[in-house]
Amino acid sequence: MWDDFDDDEAGWDEEDEFDARKEHENIYKHPLMKKAKDIFALTRALVGSLDEARKELYGNIMMEDAMIMSAKFAGAEGISDYVLKMEKAVIMKVHAKSLYSMTYQLGMEGTHAEEHLELLREAIEEYRLLFVEWQKGFDPNEKNDDGWGIFTD
Repeated sequence: MWDDFDDDEAGWDEEDEFDARKEHENIYKHPLMKKAKDIFALTRALVGSLDEARKELYGNIMMEDAMIMSAKFAGAEGISDYVLKMEKAVIMKVHAKSLYSMTYQLGMEGTHAEEHLELLREAIEEYRLLFVEWQKGFDPNEKNDDGWGIFTD
């Protein structure tokens, strides 16, 4: 249907496709992404067991936190620019901390057995440790000033 040009004319070849597939594999097999997926599954289970009022109050926030943690990781892994990687890393941290805080709010409200909340807390702590190691690998020499003055010298 959209045969306006051949793939070769567009500058896309099999090697590019192989590289994209390999990058995708590296992102989704990374321990931080795997842990983010575990956190998402735990969060979905917790949110699914909330009563309707709490699901409306907390559910969307918790699910958003869990989803953003993996989405921003995928975005950060796909680029080399230090400023952009750090920006995404900060967003990941903020959402992980928000989700962690929610477990204490739910605990105070007595919505779940403490063991269920502790499972999510432990997963977030494991994520934090993986995160710390991951961000140590950012190359501060590969940065472009995006005009906002954050993470630049």
